[in-house]
Amino acid sequence: MSNNLVIVESPAKAKTIKKYLGKDFEVLASYGHVRDLVPKEGAVDPTHDFRMRYELIERNEKHVDAIERAMKKAGTLYLATDPDREGEAISWHLHEILKERGVLTDKPVYRAKFFEITKKEIQAAIASPEKLSTALVNAQQTRRALDYLVGFNLSPLLWKKIMPGLSAGRVQSVALRLICDREAEISAFLRQEYWTLDVDAEKGGQAFKARVVEVDGRKIEADVAKSRFTLTNESSAREAEQKLLAACAGKLKVAAVESKPRSRSPQGPFRTSTLQQAAANRLGFSARKTMQLAQKLYEGVDFGEGPVGLITYMRTDSTSLSADAITQIRETIGSMYGADSVPKEPRSYANKQKNAQEAHEAIRPTSAENTPDKIRGHVDEDMWRLYDLIWKRTVASQMTNALFEQVTVTLHPGQGTTPPVGVIRASGSTLIKPGYLAVYEVDRNDDDESEDGSRLPALAVGDVAALVALRPEQHFTEPPPRYTEASLVKALEERGIGRPSTYASIIETLRGRKYVEDERRNFVPTDTGKIVSSFLVRFFPQYVDYAFTARLEDDLDDISRGDKEWLPVMHQFWKPFIERVRDIEKTVSREEVAQARQLGTDPASGRPISVRVGQYGPFVQIGTKDDDEKPKFAGLRPGQKMDSITMEEALKLFTLPKALGELPSGEGVSVGIGRFGPYVKYGSKYVSIKIDDPYTLEFPRALELIEEKAAADAARLIRDYGVDNIQVLNGRFGPYLTDGKRNARIPKDREPTSLSLAECRELIAAAPLRGTTRFGRKKGAPAKGAKAAPAPAAEATPKAAKKKAVAKPATKKAPAKTSARKKKTAG
Repeated sequence: MSNNLVIVESPAKAKTIKKYLGKDFEVLASYGHVRDLVPKEGAVDPTHDFRMRYELIERNEKHVDAIERAMKKAGTLYLATDPDREGEAISWHLHEILKERGVLTDKPVYRAKFFEITKKEIQAAIASPEKLSTALVNAQQTRRALDYLVGFNLSPLLWKKIMPGLSAGRVQSVALRLICDREAEISAFLRQEYWTLDVDAEKGGQAFKARVVEVDGRKIEADVAKSRFTLTNESSAREAEQKLLAACAGKLKVAAVESKPRSRSPQGPFRTSTLQQAAANRLGFSARKTMQLAQKLYEGVDFGEGPVGLITYMRTDSTSLSADAITQIRETIGSMYGADSVPKEPRSYANKQKNAQEAHEAIRPTSAENTPDKIRGHVDEDMWRLYDLIWKRTVASQMTNALFEQVTVTLHPGQGTTPPVGVIRASGSTLIKPGYLAVYEVDRNDDDESEDGSRLPALAVGDVAALVALRPEQHFTEPPPRYTEASLVKALEERGIGRPSTYASIIETLRGRKYVEDERRNFVPTDTGKIVSSFLVRFFPQYVDYAFTARLEDDLDDISRGDKEWLPVMHQFWKPFIERVRDIEKTVSREEVAQARQLGTDPASGRPISVRVGQYGPFVQIGTKDDDEKPKFAGLRPGQKMDSITMEEALKLFTLPKALGELPSGEGVSVGIGRFGPYVKYGSKYVSIKIDDPYTLEFPRALELIEEKAAADAARLIRDYGVDNIQVLNGRFGPYLTDGKRNARIPKDREPTSLSLAECRELIAAAPLRGTTRFGRKKGAPAKGAKAAPAPAAEATPKAAKKKAVAKPATKKAPAKTSARKKKTAG
């Protein structure tokens, strides 16, 4: 057995690293986090200095046991998990578990950190190990405790005041507020009309475009950013058009030509957030997909000689590059693009993130010599596209500027009267030297200012160009755009909310909770999302405040550097927060939160019609709870919104169920919407409507659906005993026996049709009622004696686990520990 044990997170990484360390080292994977907070109330105990109770994550129990067995035989432990807070926490948890199990006695334990999986980096990390960072562990644990306390206390409040199944999170809810605030801006936006006078001209057979900037000494403004417009209606635009047409007489005279060089610098190499933004804009990847692909590129790809890491660690706030990397990149640029593409001095980029860790590098290829062409065919297409993006951005960041010649031409109407009736301006640019653009083309969604790439003909002062057309163009100001994944990540980072490594999971949570919908890659808040956000902004304004959330992130960063203790931060947050939760729980009613909107009066009953949110989502209501007659309810249809549904649309919701006709047997046929969606009913039977609109469904189509259902049922029926509804049916997993109340398995050694009626009755009697387990409990119900606990919010949801809890020793004033080891069962 190897004398040295190295622990990393993933088996792919373990395989790569094993190759670099040789036979004296055993490399095992923890498969991610090994412990989490217990999934019930009391996991974080504010009354005992926020003592945290942990338990082993069930799915990783066997991996921890394997690590324990290996450690019994090893002499030295190297904890080589990722070089960030999460990685530090995994290492700390493993250290605590192994120490409690008694396998670390008199054995040295080291922390090995590396930022790229290459032979040189791995061997250097093992040769110069560090100690576990208590500060980093405390920062991660504080973040985890805060997320747990927010989720575990706010989410149940949302269930009580709005509807079950909702969640709130410390960062998730602020991201939702950003999306909802933007939607409110769009709804409140008032379009403003303005006009421009665009010119089509021609000189020497080459067409070019220009724009009128002045008429009769009056500047023609069309500044959308400042909302300054000169021509605000068609009549003023037409008046200016006629005046200029008369003065031009089909000609434009060049009054001035200004030419000046312009230089553009490359962007810095990627950090986590800018990679997510560029991959979304250029490749159409979600933040989650980008991070999954980057993880694979980091952990290693096999080129035939074993796996090798292709990029550096992908969770970083830094834009720094190591001196060795810069030297190799400059050599690659010289050999591939020529010496004149290499700047005299290496470029450096200031880190815009105030808490960026300079020890980390930007996301870059581990070797610039591994060009995209070289790795193509060794990875799947999406991995290649992401690597291609990273390689090009990194190489471009060390190349020379792109040089342009910017030309601005001023023209006057006609032969150039003094003073001119109008001023017309054309501009264009010519790329003189591509520099970094030879590698990394500018994207219109990137941070760079866009260049006007239009080409102008050769023009000199005194030249006359032909006026082809003068076009008054109507425009309207546009509301601010909805957030995309890329722009939401950018907005969160600019405000200092959350950390780039968490953005992907935050976005997925918003989708998973159905707080937002994707509409042409734009985030649109759902009615549920709007109500949750409105509730939090109204009753918990401080905790969804952008500045407050950013300051809390700063506190976490201070803790990670050892500049702050974690307990004071927890106490400062907790007391006012829980007091607010308890106050809102007592003083705010569901009616205050429902955000009812009055639509009008029901013409049939004279009762009010409103739209509001309830336990099962948004619905329309006729009447009130105080009426003698019970209110009527109808859920909104897909695509309908609470803030836009009309009275006519609301009334249509109450037209179902409706009778369509009768079958020859005399059974009535009707259409309606039930708990499980739209249906056609005939007699006591139902047919689900999958595609058709139930509100427009006609009797002939209903008959077709009934016939299709009958054919499907006939194909499903193997045998009907004609007694007590006992049948043998074909199911998803093969034939089974049923009487409509209980489903029974058919013995494997029997043909389904060979069972006697007595045997069927015996099998059915032994089967559980539908909707219960074989022990007679309802599905999802806890076992006898077990205590059910609500699951916390998505940001604070612990992973499933079984092990006995332990307390977190975080600082000098750490609470006592209890055993993390669960008794092994026999066998």
